[in-house]
Amino acid sequence: MVKLSKIVVTGASGFIAKNLRKYLSEKNIDLISISRNNFKKFKSESRIISKNYDEKKLLQLIKNSDALIHLVGIGQQSVNSDYDTINTEFTQHIVNLSKKANIQKIVYLSGLGVSTNTTLGYFISKYNAENFIINSGLDYTIFRPSYIVGTDDMFTKYLKRQIKNGKINIPGSGTYSIQPIHISDVVKIIFESTLQPKFKNKIIDLVGPDFITFEKYVKLFSKGTKASIKKIKLEDAYHDAITNPKSDFGVDDLNILIGNFTGNHEKLKKITNMKFESVVGLLQSGSLP
Repeated sequence: MVKLSKIVVTGASGFIAKNLRKYLSEKNIDLISISRNNFKKFKSESRIISKNYDEKKLLQLIKNSDALIHLVGIGQQSVNSDYDTINTEFTQHIVNLSKKANIQKIVYLSGLGVSTNTTLGYFISKYNAENFIINSGLDYTIFRPSYIVGTDDMFTKYLKRQIKNGKINIPGSGTYSIQPIHISDVVKIIFESTLQPKFKNKIIDLVGPDFITFEKYVKLFSKGTKASIKKIKLEDAYHDAITNPKSDFGVDDLNILIGNFTGNHEKLKKITNMKFESVVGLLQSGSLP
């Protein structure tokens, strides 16, 4: 195993990044974390706040790092922030920055469902970002994650907010399946991908061992609460997503949720040689925060 001395993490204030940075800090990795927003620093970590990830500001600070883990991305568009700008063009900027900084390894989180056949704007932006990385000449690992769950992930916060309001809305039938993976497994895998040659130039589904319908997930999550569960028409859910900027679901959130996108967990298990946390098991035991 190669000993790493320095890892760069972009999007440092996000849910995945916060958990990853904590994990890397506990392993005493020399960590450089970058975000547009202010964030709390861990030990063995250098903090950089940069609104535009300006090359002049960053280049010397990250130069000759062993790996860069790129976690910047958006899952919902607005007039001020669109998929092409953030998911595609910004990834190209990070790739170019990595090459100038002589960083040989890049790890990227794409999306489960990304393929050459996609018609979704979100997936297209991720697919184009993947191609910039693949064609960069850098050693890369691209993960395509399903729902990553743990304390304070967006999915969990949505359900907690609904429970607090006393009612959880399920768009459509709720019979579509998801394949959640726990954040504790995700951070271990990402770290290992920066160390192990077997991850080199691979695209890997980042998915858990369990398939579960959204309806069952909601019922298990809300077990023991007084929240009611209501199915709402997909037409109404999409109308709210289109017309309400404060909607819990964006249009592509709904597309992804009802898309029944599944990944190859056996491939992930084989390459990582890990025992995975069962999210369904955690739900059933009431251990998922």
